[in-house]
Amino acid sequence: MTIILLVFGMACLVKGADWFVEGSSSVARMLKVPSVIIGLTIVALGTSLPEASVSITAGLVGNNELAISNVVGSDIFNTLVVVGASAIITPFIMDKDIVRRDLKINVLVSFILAVFVSINGYLDRFEGLILIALLVVYIGTLIRSALQNRTQEDDAKTLSPFMSIVCIVVGVAAIILGGNLVVDSATNIAKAMGLSDTLIGLTIVSIGTSLPELMTSIVAARKGESGLSLGNAIGSNILNIIFILGVSSALSPIAALTENIIDAWILVVIACFILWMSRKDDQMTRNKGILFVAIYVVYLIYIILR
Repeated sequence: MTIILLVFGMACLVKGADWFVEGSSSVARMLKVPSVIIGLTIVALGTSLPEASVSITAGLVGNNELAISNVVGSDIFNTLVVVGASAIITPFIMDKDIVRRDLKINVLVSFILAVFVSINGYLDRFEGLILIALLVVYIGTLIRSALQNRTQEDDAKTLSPFMSIVCIVVGVAAIILGGNLVVDSATNIAKAMGLSDTLIGLTIVSIGTSLPELMTSIVAARKGESGLSLGNAIGSNILNIIFILGVSSALSPIAALTENIIDAWILVVIACFILWMSRKDDQMTRNKGILFVAIYVVYLIYIILR
């Protein structure tokens, strides 16, 4: 039964991502907004809902180390595996706005998180409010960019407003259901194999809650929506920190383990790495995608052995 639920969860993720991308792309065309903006906002927020659910709930019940490790682990997975897998399937050119603006913001918020948890070993309410303030500024910046970069309508298929909303809502529901089923099933299988709760949290939970980003970005890349694909991954990274950890720590201070602090600085290095690569060459080739995934495998081996 556990294996059946795992397979069904994966099916929900795949189909939900397909509906979500279709609805979001239609909304972008109707509003004449670049798909990258939709990727950084609607899609990024929708695919971050599993992380939000896990981390905010963990913060409220006092399981604080899970809140930070889930977000940091998910962000590392998004950068290396989601972007890397998308490039392996369909190489793409990075959107110039993401390179100029969002990759830099990704480095900034990752650095701020690492500094906050390094100063006193936890995220307090004041630091949470600072992150929420950054969220307001970031969303305002995206709205201004969307208004300044209206696009002409293209000939691509556009769903009706009602069907677009239905696809987005049903897609999000299927993604969240699928993510929960995959995480729960995989956790039960891992426990049956004798793996520890800490290792499960650092691997299965963080990877599992990032499956929506992975499936959505892969589907977007296959549909030729590279802007939505990359925007989803980087937008989710930024929102995971300034929205999820911001709200979680504002509600209840979040303690950080030594491993969390180390992983936060690893995240900073990875954020700087993708920014450096994009400034050197804005093409995400299959070779770069393979390199990104290989780096994640090395990181995964490190956290399993430490």
